[in-house]
Amino acid sequence: MQIKFLGTGGAFDTDYRNSAALLEFRDINLLIDCGFTVFSTLVEKNLTQKIDHIILTHLHNDHCGSLANLLLYKHIVEKSKRPIILYPSEQFKQQLYKFLELQVKDPDKYAEFVPLDQVEGIIPIDTYGQHSEGLQTYAYIFDNESRIVYSGDLSKPEVLFERLERLPGKKTSVFHDITFNSDNTGHTYYKKLLPYINGIDMYGYHCDPTQSPQDNPIRLVFHEKALMA
Repeated sequence: MQIKFLGTGGAFDTDYRNSAALLEFRDINLLIDCGFTVFSTLVEKNLTQKIDHIILTHLHNDHCGSLANLLLYKHIVEKSKRPIILYPSEQFKQQLYKFLELQVKDPDKYAEFVPLDQVEGIIPIDTYGQHSEGLQTYAYIFDNESRIVYSGDLSKPEVLFERLERLPGKKTSVFHDITFNSDNTGHTYYKKLLPYINGIDMYGYHCDPTQSPQDNPIRLVFHEKALMA
């Protein structure tokens, strides 16, 4: 299992591109999120052909804004097989389907929609309303020989770590959105993550790394070259 980030920035941190990652997991190549900078990054790095599965944390533009571009490109330019979009709930699928209908008219022509529970080892964590009021969001746990955790956008980390604590012990890497502004209520303030860093590899993303304070002990994905695509 290997994860490589395509960007580590937040919605307005354009110098660092939208947070998204490619994950090699159980013989699939999974794109996690597809914000407005992601399609161009994939083309630039010659990675579009590698993607066969897609999963989204939520439907904000910095997490799904170029998904239609990617689907059209794979169909029209690559003439490749439809990528599989994994969805964690029927309601989320319907929201995503309506979003794509505005851009591609017939989403089924460009993607195959498959319930997440048909793929072994991916655990969705329902984080509804914990990033933006009334918005459906998800965190995901990818469980194999080791474990990778991807928070999505989450202001309160308790629900994620409570779920992790109920799982058998295993080497675990947590990739968690992070903010260095205590007034930011849409993401997790870095000090709220400190109680959870023992016994796991913790990395922060979805931030401007230049704003990291001197007392922040959490490694930032942006500075970890081995984690960048």
